[in-house]
Amino acid sequence: MKKVQEPEQFSSKDFHKTFARPEYVKVSKLIHRNVEKAGEHDQFSEERKHPVFFVDLPTKNVSMTIGGLLGDQITNKHRHTYETVLYVMEGEGWTEIEDERVEWKKGDAVYIPAWAWHRHGNKSIENEARYLACENAPQLQNLGVALREEEGRDS
Repeated sequence: MKKVQEPEQFSSKDFHKTFARPEYVKVSKLIHRNVEKAGEHDQFSEERKHPVFFVDLPTKNVSMTIGGLLGDQITNKHRHTYETVLYVMEGEGWTEIEDERVEWKKGDAVYIPAWAWHRHGNKSIENEARYLACENAPQLQNLGVALREEEGRDS
């Protein structure tokens, strides 16, 4: 029986292993000023039960949002086919990923694997928590395979 070699998996540490010959394509927008002043995304914020501000730039592979958790706030449980990395900018809280609870504070980064049920909570009653979320959602959306499920709404 012939042994099949699996394709190599790449992560962010492997940039030096890729040798593409891309072309520069001029885009219409290189900066999104005052992201939070542009206003929160009403539908998304309502679904997730916390303020969400989208960074509006013409990315094809990664997205960036600013998430806010008001005092003592807990988001809805949800999952999606894209990965997420959170960088905590302010406050202290926790993220529940499947059956594991990860505590975080300003300066920490949290990884949420694809299709893992998760939710976020603020540990403080009076202080807001804020994080920057980076996801590969646009890449999967452009391929037609991005899915998102909200507990109670879709399950």
